[in-house]
Parts: sequence; structure tokens; C-alpha cells
Amino acid sequence: MRGIRSTAKQPEPQKRPDAMGLGQSVRTLWPYLMAFKGRVLLAVLALLAAKGASLLMPWALKEIIDAVDGNLHSLLLVPVALLLLYGSLRFASVLFGEIRDALFGRVTEHAMRQIGLKVFQHLHSLELAFHLDRQTGGISRDIERGSNGLSFLMRFLMFNIVPTLFEILAVALIFSWLFSPLYAVITLFAVAVYIFFTVYVTEWRNAFIREANQADNTTNSRAVDSLLNYETVKYFNNEQYEADTYDGFLAKWERARLKNRLSLLALNSGQALLIAMAITALMWLAAAQVVNGELSIGELVMINAYMIQLFLPLNFLGFVYREIRRALTDLENMLGLLTRQPQIRDSHSAKPLQLQQAKVSFKQVSFGYQPQRPILDALSFEVPPGCKVAIVGASGAGKSTIARLLYRFYESQSGSIEIDGQDIRQVTLQSLRQVIAIVPQDTVLFNSSIIDNIAYGRPGASATEIEQAIDMAQLRAFINSLPDGANTLVGERGLKVSGGEKQRIAIARAMLKGSPILVFDEATSALDSTSEQAILKAIAQVSRNHTSLVIAHRLSTITDADNIIVLKQGKLAEQGTHQQLLQQQGEYARMWQLQQEQQQEQQKQQ
Repeated sequence: MRGIRSTAKQPEPQKRPDAMGLGQSVRTLWPYLMAFKGRVLLAVLALLAAKGASLLMPWALKEIIDAVDGNLHSLLLVPVALLLLYGSLRFASVLFGEIRDALFGRVTEHAMRQIGLKVFQHLHSLELAFHLDRQTGGISRDIERGSNGLSFLMRFLMFNIVPTLFEILAVALIFSWLFSPLYAVITLFAVAVYIFFTVYVTEWRNAFIREANQADNTTNSRAVDSLLNYETVKYFNNEQYEADTYDGFLAKWERARLKNRLSLLALNSGQALLIAMAITALMWLAAAQVVNGELSIGELVMINAYMIQLFLPLNFLGFVYREIRRALTDLENMLGLLTRQPQIRDSHSAKPLQLQQAKVSFKQVSFGYQPQRPILDALSFEVPPGCKVAIVGASGAGKSTIARLLYRFYESQSGSIEIDGQDIRQVTLQSLRQVIAIVPQDTVLFNSSIIDNIAYGRPGASATEIEQAIDMAQLRAFINSLPDGANTLVGERGLKVSGGEKQRIAIARAMLKGSPILVFDEATSALDSTSEQAILKAIAQVSRNHTSLVIAHRLSTITDADNIIVLKQGKLAEQGTHQQLLQQQGEYARMWQLQQEQQQEQQKQQ
């Protein structure tokens, strides 16, 4: 087990340079939200109905108290009716709130689905360079956090922020109409001070929250890292060292959590003080009017009920404010992925590839991943129809680059690549990639069964076609030796099967695709001799009647090729059959001699 430390901190999400702005994000989301206009309208009506019922409850309570206070010795028929009204209003506020949630939830979930699908499809349309430069885990976190951010924003904007603002204005109007504008002024002033205080303190608390999160992430990373390196810890008797180190991280986490807790105490205490002061001021004013006979006991209770009802959702304002900021950043980061335009895409005049003989031609092709470091220099060669052509050369000579250019993962800087005389830049990507099947050097399998991974080559293939691909790839004996046969799970990235078995699965998958052009990119470079011979046998069988391009490091694997192209510093050094190149006593003969000597040395050591 490798003793590699990975205690990188994961800070609060930061807005990336390519993140989409707020206005652009709203314009992007608007069509998806408006896909269900009827539902949105009904949800708004349900919201108004729920808030209307909530606003009537304190009034109903006031009427009940006044009725009881004025009719203590009567049959209380009116209070009974008001009590039933009060109960109905409370039930209606909850019922319409649930209806609102159900109606608008469909809108939010549809928007999340469509946006998530659009980003996913867009990522698959981007060029290989983008995915090599970016961490896949970071991209997946952007999508996950962005989707969750969209859900949070829709839920809290629709169900918390907007209703609360509506209720504040409604209560201010009710106070001004029923009592005095002074009540409305005190209420609005108290709410404004409360919001300012909450936002200010929340901004101040963010530093402590980030510190606590970073300490938590670092502590967890160290614990996981230590357990993953269990054997290394045992080899060096470092159990106590690991415990002391972990305790040091826990101590930092403890101090950070204490700061966070104390700052939360300041926030909650300040909020409670402002609420108490506002309610006390209004109650003082109302109590004085009750004593003077200007207000009833019921109206005093109604004022108190309105204030409690008003400030209840504001208790979560700090959390909502902080999370909305986070959600906006996450959403803008996710939507920012859509602003990246694919570098490799169909031209406006692109047409489907018209395949005739599957002849591949490289004409004066030059390419470099970086301008200052050219890989291919005016390279020209042909792969005749139905022939097997091998490409060999030292590491960095540009062998694998040829496969990537042929599949249009990258564009050549000059020259052209043609299939049956058609420039691949002038045909659609879909039609080009449909006629080429690649067996890569590092085969990555899905965390599924063997048969599912093979069927991925052509999802609509029949069971008979899959069985034929298994036989052609020399997989039958291996599958029959497994208790679960072809239904055996290969594990994440295919880690439960050996390198040779993965390569044969990759060959079966490529054969099932049914493409006339096959590319084998160093398919045996990491295999032992036994596995290599099995793979070579499979390659020889599947290459029949196909145009094959074999990229190889070990020359012994391509001695049967119809033509061997030797690359040196991105240029064609020599080409010919195995025997012809040996007779030339050039670069190929030198490489062959060197590998033969290495092989003999290894055999002596064994």
C-alpha cells in the first residue's frame, strides 16, 4: 500500500473565473422555470392563500378573546364559531403551504433535471484536453452542488424569503390601518435593524465557519489517510505517532468549533435582544392604549401574535443568507461550465462520412500539445484497406498522439487526415467515431458486470452478437471459470480483474461496436508474457478483414504487420515489414536488438 499523504483542505466554494454571472444565470434558468407556467401560477396562488390564512389567525384570536371577555356568562355561541374559524385558518395555512410545496416542487425538480442533463451532455461534447486539465471529481462536485444550490434557492426564495417579505409589508399595513402608523414604523424599523444586524454578524462569522470546516476536512482526511496506510503504520510501529498527530488535528478542530459556537451565541443573543426590544416597545404602546380604553385586550394579544409570527421565520435569516450566498456561487459555477465552447466540433458544412474501403491517410500532419513542444512534424503515411499497420518508436515520439488525432480528440495544426479521401475535419464527429473502434492502453471499465461492459460497445446488440464478441476476444475460458460467469462484477474501474482480462474485455467491446477501422494503442504494454500472447492471439483474430492501426512498444508483438512505421522525434524515420527493417540496419533494427538483449537478460535473472 502506498504511503502517500493527502490532507488537502477543501475550503468554502469560491467562484471560478469562468462562472456565469447572476443575471446570465437567471436568463439561463428562466425558460426551464417557465416550462410549467400553470403550476407556477397555482403555486403563487397557494402561497397567497397560505399567507392570507396565517395573517387572519391573530385577528381571529383577537375576536375570540374579545368575545370571551365581553360574554363571560353567555352561551358563548360566537366564540365557538370563532374557535372553529381559528382552527380552520390554521389548517388552511398548513394545507395551502403543502399544496404550494407540491406544485412548485415539480417545477424545481424539472429545472434541476433539465439543467443537469444539459451540463452533462455539454461536458461530453467538450474536447479531451478540457477533461485532462480539469479534475473529474471537481467537475462532478460542481454539478452536484449546483443542482443542490438550484433546489435550495428555489425552495427558500419561494417558501421563505418572498413569503416573509410579503408578511412584513402586510403586517405593517394592518398595524397602520387598525391602530396607528407608529406601530408600522416601529415594526419596519425593528425588522430593518434585525436584518442589518443578522447580515453583518453572519459576514463576520463566515471566517469562523470556514476555519471550522477546514479543520473538519483536514481531520477527516488525516484519519482516512492513516487508515488507508494501515500497513505502513504497522511497518514502522507508528501507532502512537498517528494517534498524537490525529489528536493535534482534533485539538485544532475543537478550538475552531468553540470559536464558531461563541460567534453563534453572539448572533442568536443579538437577534433575541432585538426581537425582545421590538415586541416590548409595541406591547408598551399597546398596553398604554388598553389602559386608556383605546384598545381591547384582544387587540393587545393580536399585536403580540403578529410580532411573534413575524419574527419566527427571521430567526433563520443568518443561515438562509449564508446558504443563499453559497448556493448562488455553486449554481453560477455549474452554469459556467455551459459557457465553455467545444474546441472540437462539427463544421457548418460537415457531412456524414461516406465509408468505402476504410483507407486511412496522414498527409503532412504536424501537431503539438504546446506550441513550444511539437510532437508530430509533417508526418505522412497510409493504412491501406484491410491491412495491419504498426507504429513504433521511443516514448514521446508521438505514437498515441496519432490515435488521438485520428479520433479527433485533438485537431492537427497543419496537414490533413483522411479516410477514403475525405478530410475528417469536414465530416461529422458522430459518423467519424462510429467507424473507428479503439482498444486503449489503459482500459477503464464501468463498475458493472463483464457482460454489461462488453455490451457497452453497442447497447442495442443481441445476446448472440455479444457471445460472438466474447469468443473472438478469447474470453470464453475465463468467463466459464468464474462462479457468476459473465455476470461477475469487475469492480470500480475494473480493479477486480487482471490487466490481461481487462484488455480482452476491451477487445470484445471494440469488436461488438462493429467498426471497420480498429486502433490498438499499446494494448499489451503492461502485461506479462502469458497474458500478452493471449491478447496477441485475440488481436490477430479480430484484425482480419479490418483496417488496423497497432501502436506498440514491444516490437515482438507486431512482427506480423503488413507495414511498420518507425517514428523518431515526430518524424517518419523508416517503414517496411519486419524483415525489411531488420535488413536496413536502421532505427528499427537498433530497437529490436536492444529489446532482444533486455529479454535475454530477464530470462537469465529468472
